[in-house]
Amino acid sequence: MGLLKTIRGELLDIIEYNERPQSEVLAYRFPRRDNEIKNGAKLVVREGQAAVFVNEGQIADVFEPGTHSLETQNLPVLSKLMGWYYGFNSPFKAEVYFVATRQWTDQKWGTQNPLMIRDSDFGAVRVRAFGTYAFRVTDPAAFLRQIVATDPNLEVYEISNQLRNTIVSRFSDVVGQERIPVLDLAGNYERIGELAREKITPDLASMGLALTLFYVENISLPPEVEAALDKRTSMGIIGDMNRYTQLQAADALRDAANNPAGIAGIGAGLGAGIGMAGQMAGAVNGANGHAVAAAGAPASAPPPLPATAAVYFVAINNNQTGPFDLTTVAGKVREGSVTRATLVWKPGMAAWGVAEGVDDLRPLFASTPPPIPNKV
Repeated sequence: MGLLKTIRGELLDIIEYNERPQSEVLAYRFPRRDNEIKNGAKLVVREGQAAVFVNEGQIADVFEPGTHSLETQNLPVLSKLMGWYYGFNSPFKAEVYFVATRQWTDQKWGTQNPLMIRDSDFGAVRVRAFGTYAFRVTDPAAFLRQIVATDPNLEVYEISNQLRNTIVSRFSDVVGQERIPVLDLAGNYERIGELAREKITPDLASMGLALTLFYVENISLPPEVEAALDKRTSMGIIGDMNRYTQLQAADALRDAANNPAGIAGIGAGLGAGIGMAGQMAGAVNGANGHAVAAAGAPASAPPPLPATAAVYFVAINNNQTGPFDLTTVAGKVREGSVTRATLVWKPGMAAWGVAEGVDDLRPLFASTPPPIPNKV
């Protein structure tokens, strides 16, 4: 009786695999050891699993989710391999692998090194990219042949590097071939993701896998390129340099009003603003001079310095107004709000003076008629 119990204990009645919570096992080999599977044993395959029978290193049968009775009619390939042409009643030996066919989500990918691409606006630039993807086993037999082999417990991390390298390689092909401008990449993440997924699919299919989801979360430029782009944007916002100079002068006057240094503070602030404007104008002219020289024009003498438009501050009704350019001051002379005795000031003057005493403004009063005399 004891011998019979021992023999029965060595025969497998139920073959199943209960996946542990939070497990990342892709393939699990059922621990048969020296046990034999008896005829009529039950095989339980749960949703998200597939069972693969291997006989002497050769894949025999693949079972989908459900409860299967292991009999001759349910094991046609294995029966043929073992020579069971007329059925069998005795136990048999075979390795059983449970392969997880569920979707594996929130997998990360990213470029370890920047990708060099050619951009229509900036020339050759380097970009980095990262995102997420999801995959699943679609062909358990091919997956067992190409990836699992004899590994008794294959986990996701063991193939994550291979998947990431494949994804980055195909993603690089797409970004290089599409030639999407760097400034337009952010609006084409979905398109780039779909094209990359199409490129990656054949590579994963050869391993029995499928890419179910693929997302591009970000494509970024190196910090130094982003800094240069920010400077270019700032110059675009500044726009008209003359208006910018006037704004700097007005800000300097406002700050000087609260400065005990008084007029000296005003002059220093305006001088700084005008000096900066002159430096920027000089840089622009220098760039234009290089362009002319490159085109073959003579460059033996530098071009004349640009004239800086004078700005004037005017005391009207005991209130400081301005800054105004010469054309604006002339209009105020014609309308009568500025007279010969009106106090004015411009950068370079030590103090406020009457308009008639300023060389630039004196001609404005030459053609202005005197006041109409009162009739007696």
